[in-house]
Amino acid sequence: MSVTLSVIKADIGGYVGHSSSHPLILEKAEASLKKAKQGGTLIDYHVTRCGDDLQLIMTHNLGEDSEKIHKLAWDTFLECTQVARTLKLHGVGQDLLADSFSGNVKGMGPGVAEMQIEERAAETILIFMADKTASGAWNLPLYKIFADPFNTIGLVIAANMHSGFAFEIHDVKEHTKVILNSPEEIYDMLIFLGAPSRYCVKAVYHRESKSIAAVSSTQRLALIAGRYVGKDDPVCIVRCQGEFPAVGEVLEPFATPHIVEGWMRGSHHGPLMPVAVNQSNPSRFDGPPRVICAGFQLAGGKLIGPRDMFDDPAFDEARRQANEMAYYLRRHGPFEPHRLPLEEMEYTTMPQVMKKLTGRFSKI
Repeated sequence: MSVTLSVIKADIGGYVGHSSSHPLILEKAEASLKKAKQGGTLIDYHVTRCGDDLQLIMTHNLGEDSEKIHKLAWDTFLECTQVARTLKLHGVGQDLLADSFSGNVKGMGPGVAEMQIEERAAETILIFMADKTASGAWNLPLYKIFADPFNTIGLVIAANMHSGFAFEIHDVKEHTKVILNSPEEIYDMLIFLGAPSRYCVKAVYHRESKSIAAVSSTQRLALIAGRYVGKDDPVCIVRCQGEFPAVGEVLEPFATPHIVEGWMRGSHHGPLMPVAVNQSNPSRFDGPPRVICAGFQLAGGKLIGPRDMFDDPAFDEARRQANEMAYYLRRHGPFEPHRLPLEEMEYTTMPQVMKKLTGRFSKI
């Protein structure tokens, strides 16, 4: 059975500040998608949140980039924005950068990850959602999942993965892309993946079957708006088991919290902390950055789940390490490497400060 899985997210108002989402926002989104399911537009759906980001997880038969599905998401975000405005939530409609829908939410602010697949006999899906970070946050985990045998032993001992995976990498500043193959091109690949502020893994494919293995949102809000309007807070879909890495192999990279950009005012580096959904309320210095994971089995397009995959004491040490790393970085205050380098500060409030000091600099 062919089915499309669409994950579309937006920050339409925070409660309190940037820390979480109000229950009435989720209720409004639930009502909107329930109506769409009853009307036949959706096969199934799940509404959740990561921090202050509203997450719409939808299955349907309309393919990727469907105007009908994207308009459903856009209209849902608008309805939720009205609720946010009534409640006087913080940053109302923050991710909605356009005045009206234009056929597709890409380039309009919301983050999008979609894949059209032939549903397998057992279709295991993990959906990762992050808050207070940028779209390049998935580079390291996706590399470890699909290219690192120290993380994914299946790359070594599973015959159906031994040929490796192909990575589609996007240059989000120049709007170009390249496909590089693992394992033979991993040295070339790491040149780009190691610069996540510019290069992001958009998708991963099984090299023999050509089946899509993972897809992420690569929208960069600052590049769309031309100014800082909030961090991208990306999403990522990963297929598991069979010819793809096992669930445990896909989760394993998050056992070590890696440093990502984002955190307070989108201007700092911090550890990505894996948490259960009810712990995705970044509050310390508006952070540290959080990642949640919802696990599903697909059955005829129905979303069987979710299982809260990081609601597991096995990740307690990762959370402890993330807190320790957060303390260390916070002691740096406004100094790099805690604060982002100047070239990345171009899309924060830094230009306003420089404009204020125009004429104050003189030649040495």
